[in-house]
Amino acid sequence: MSRKMLIDGEVNQPNEQEAHYDFDLFVIGAGSGGVRASRISANFGAKVGICELPFHPVSSEVIGGVGGTCVIRGCVPKKILVYGASFGGEIEDARNYGWEVNEKVDFNWKKLLQKKTDEIIRLNGVYKHLLSNSGVKLFEGEGKIVGPNDVEVTQLDGTKLSYSAKHILIATGSRAQRPAIPGQELGISSDEALSLEELPKRAVVLGGGYIAVEFASIWRGMGASVDLFFRKELPLRGFDDELRAVVARNLEGRGIDLHPQTNLTELVKTEDGIKVRTDHGEELIADVVLFATGRSPNTKRLNLEAVGVELDKTGAIKVDEYSRTNVPNIWAVGDVTNRVNLTPVALMEGTCFAKTVFGGEPSKPDYRDIPCAVFCIPPLSVVGLSEEQAIEQAKGDILVFTSTFNPMKNTVSGRQEKTVMKLIVDAETDKVVGASMCGPDAAEIMQGIAIALKCGATKAQFDSTVGIHPSSAEEFVTMRSATRRIVAGTKPKTNL
Repeated sequence: MSRKMLIDGEVNQPNEQEAHYDFDLFVIGAGSGGVRASRISANFGAKVGICELPFHPVSSEVIGGVGGTCVIRGCVPKKILVYGASFGGEIEDARNYGWEVNEKVDFNWKKLLQKKTDEIIRLNGVYKHLLSNSGVKLFEGEGKIVGPNDVEVTQLDGTKLSYSAKHILIATGSRAQRPAIPGQELGISSDEALSLEELPKRAVVLGGGYIAVEFASIWRGMGASVDLFFRKELPLRGFDDELRAVVARNLEGRGIDLHPQTNLTELVKTEDGIKVRTDHGEELIADVVLFATGRSPNTKRLNLEAVGVELDKTGAIKVDEYSRTNVPNIWAVGDVTNRVNLTPVALMEGTCFAKTVFGGEPSKPDYRDIPCAVFCIPPLSVVGLSEEQAIEQAKGDILVFTSTFNPMKNTVSGRQEKTVMKLIVDAETDKVVGASMCGPDAAEIMQGIAIALKCGATKAQFDSTVGIHPSSAEEFVTMRSATRRIVAGTKPKTNL
């Protein structure tokens, strides 16, 4: 079958040698981005092979699983645990709704853990079927590059398979990092946190990002005491500062002890647990210490130096706007490129790659207005610019609309936890350039708001939209008066 690749108007016509490649595309890494790229490429008529490490809930350099981090040890199992933890508060709230709940309600961690494991095993099988049904050949083993068009797969029994490919796509994702402190081997990463045999009664979490606040919420919701340590004044650096403060207040309201501007300096094993020392001279004892201090790209074992693929200072693969490396027929998508490290973004990049290389449709990933959510309890979700980003980028005045209210459900349950919503508007064009929400169902609501921003909706169009009543979502179309106007040239008030 003749194929072409079109980029910036350049057509690479097939030559006689193409027939000698074992595959049109070989993908190393069968996570979200790799699987998506493989399936769509195969649907375009490409002969595709893909390799992935053997399955296990906890990853290592030689353990992985079809489905990747998100499905096996990331978004999916994490969300299952968030659901499980949320029932604690729901049961408390149910009492004022007439449910006569016994004072002591038992929680069975092992039961939830097994249900979680059953689900990721099921999804691992689903992803394998998706590849098979698309005609993609799956190899279980560790892949590495041995030449510009050659890959080697080491199977479980140690035997090595060698294949040639017209194009090679790297989609190996990332792995959790550990801080270089004495006793760091006593701590765990999010991988192990999703598979602990026993639920901790005393948990320490180091980090201020997604994973840190999510696991703090999970363990607190399940009854553990939780201490959260982070370097900045507020958690979730990079998000809107006003919403960060809301999240911090909610975490404390749920009983989590926050330790801002504090780092861990040492872990020591004792008879009573793990002694944790901080740079403020504090000491406390924990059953588990979670390091949620970032992730690093999985590039060390790919043998990229053999073909000269360029990496950045973090070890991520450098790519152009089409996900192409400096070696013309080698490409990379997802977290291994350290662009926007979100599963749906990897899916977008994989789709664009397949369209560009095998669909004859040059496609660049669009990183504008990417919605995201932090599944703390209650969750935070955003799309577009934060107030601070809008001020930095604005050429004119910015209008900020906010709404803080007690959700209807809380008026009966008595829970003292406000929902906060926010819209950022370009005063000159009336275009909505950012939206944020912290409160129940934030992610579900924000997905719809993201479509509006992607379509370039104005504040007037928001205002002319009829709300759904009674709902929290209707607040986004009833914020009539600006909370504040920020004059062009103003510097952001905070940089927490």
